[in-house]
Amino acid sequence: MNALEQLKQMTVVVADTGDLDAIRQYQPQDCTTNPSLILKAASLSGYAHLLEEARAMGDVEAAIDFLTVRIGTELTKLVPGYVSTEVDARLSFDADAMVTKARHLIDLYSQQGVGKDRILIKLATTWEGVQAARVLEAEGIHCNLTLVFNLAQAIAAAQAGAYLLSPFVGRITDWYKKAEGKDSYPVDEDPGVKSVREIYHHFKSHGYETIVMGASFRSAEQVKALAGCDRLTVSPQLLGELAADEGKLERVLSPESATQTEPTLTQADFRWALASDPMATEKLAEGIRGFHADTEKLRALLRG
Repeated sequence: MNALEQLKQMTVVVADTGDLDAIRQYQPQDCTTNPSLILKAASLSGYAHLLEEARAMGDVEAAIDFLTVRIGTELTKLVPGYVSTEVDARLSFDADAMVTKARHLIDLYSQQGVGKDRILIKLATTWEGVQAARVLEAEGIHCNLTLVFNLAQAIAAAQAGAYLLSPFVGRITDWYKKAEGKDSYPVDEDPGVKSVREIYHHFKSHGYETIVMGASFRSAEQVKALAGCDRLTVSPQLLGELAADEGKLERVLSPESATQTEPTLTQADFRWALASDPMATEKLAEGIRGFHADTEKLRALLRG
């Protein structure tokens, strides 16, 4: 078996794309999208008719939701599991607004014949995003807490009952490369890899049920270094590299018995943990700004 086939035996493989052809080729279990990927997908020929339908609506905000949900609906036809759909990044510090938008997206999916059991609502892992997830999970709307850069974010998400969270491997590594003036790290010393391993081991030893899904990979070596993680969401390029790799893939992460408990993380604990972590603070804000910028580009495309 190639490395991708071996990986699928120990980890749920998720495609980090809206490209229909790539999903057909690599046959992932789930698929994730975000504003950047929706913007990229909108330029693909397979979605041209949806882009025109969205433009014809006249209302840009309604058109964005329409296009996002229609692309997500097409993806549900190709994967047997979940499709992750992200709320507007501008809402990342307004829990009530995130809950309202999430309910609206789920309603739009329902109108397309897609049940909430097929969708993960993606929320930035701000304190407000965590509180929104708590409300939505209680309503049976599962959430993917994204832009996770440190353990405190992960713990808060798990204690809120989030179904899944996405630590961003590559973006963590990018920050440390720049901060430390390095071109690369041995994979076992890679800060992004180490962050996901820390979260995974912490969750398993403390009995958290929230799924850990490594994301934002820069290399196939980073992916392989997390083999055995609950889920890994991987770009088509790296899926292709794994499919072409005929070497043996060793399992790195395995479930552990829960042996510890810990107190509930307060808002003050959460905010102090971020304030104490320059990398997490900078990358969380940068990620939110980046998703907002791509949503603005999508707005411009729809106005056009």
